[in-house]
Amino acid sequence: MVDVKKYLFFLCVMILSLLVTSSNKQITIFIIGDSTAANKSAYKTNPERGWGMVLQGCFDSKILVDNHAQNGRSSKSFIDEGRWDKVMEKLKPGDYVIIQFGHNDEKPNPQRHTDPGSTFDDNLRKFCKETMAKGGHPILMNAVVRRNFLRKVDNTVEDESLRSVKYGDEEVNSDTLIDTHGAYLFPPKYVAEELGVPFVDANRITHDIEQGMGIEGSRKLHMWLKPGEVASIPDGRKDNTHYNIYGAHVVANALADEIAKQVPALRKYVIHYDYVVSKLGRGNYMTLQEAVDAASVGKKTKILVLDGEWDKPTVPKGKKVSFKTFPNATVK
Repeated sequence: MVDVKKYLFFLCVMILSLLVTSSNKQITIFIIGDSTAANKSAYKTNPERGWGMVLQGCFDSKILVDNHAQNGRSSKSFIDEGRWDKVMEKLKPGDYVIIQFGHNDEKPNPQRHTDPGSTFDDNLRKFCKETMAKGGHPILMNAVVRRNFLRKVDNTVEDESLRSVKYGDEEVNSDTLIDTHGAYLFPPKYVAEELGVPFVDANRITHDIEQGMGIEGSRKLHMWLKPGEVASIPDGRKDNTHYNIYGAHVVANALADEIAKQVPALRKYVIHYDYVVSKLGRGNYMTLQEAVDAASVGKKTKILVLDGEWDKPTVPKGKKVSFKTFPNATVK
């Protein structure tokens, strides 16, 4: 004879266990895109960063950001090189995929070029439909702006080649940011509406940031370096596409806030810290002591430690510093 009380007890235990397991399940946010979002391998000597490289610092530890964006890729080349297949292999139900292309789809190179209203849209549909078929959630973004205050747009210029442009004077004939993407800005929005998936207007967000900072101020977001400023780039650099550490964090935080608006299920995971520390270049600082040193006296400062093992830093008197560590980080 079945003991009803025992049965109900074990049933409740099983349900509770499932609920706890479900609530503790880590969600992965994959990113696919180009150099404006990509991880950078020379992070120890070069301040260039993609916004996706630092996005982990905008979420709590229940979110894992897995950034697959790559320098120089378009929606076409990302598929043709098998990079999309690798994301699909890792994607599990409940995960998210942020999709952002455009900078290189514009280029005439046939290995990368797509057409808005045609092949570009088709690739975006492919990403979305295949994500949803595996139980994932696509998030479409349009391209971030290029910093351009010149009423003369040349879309044949290779963004990757900007890394070899030395510091120098800038040609400007407008106090208003001039768009360089044209019709490539619209397919992500149209496809999102067609398929009923979230759309983040990254172009509008970054436009407002850059325009608000002005012609000279907006240089602080990008790889504008004076000669001698960075040892590994002795001649300096003049690059209006790629972000530096500061710029990547500004953009990542703004995009995370908009993701929270457009994807309510992710809102509770978005969190902002004053500084993020990562030995892998995913933070504002690469050492814990540097972050502490940057904190202002008398002001409460929250520091997130993403990775690495650290000795407890020296906190000068008067600094109100608190630390939060991710699971793979320790402060002794």
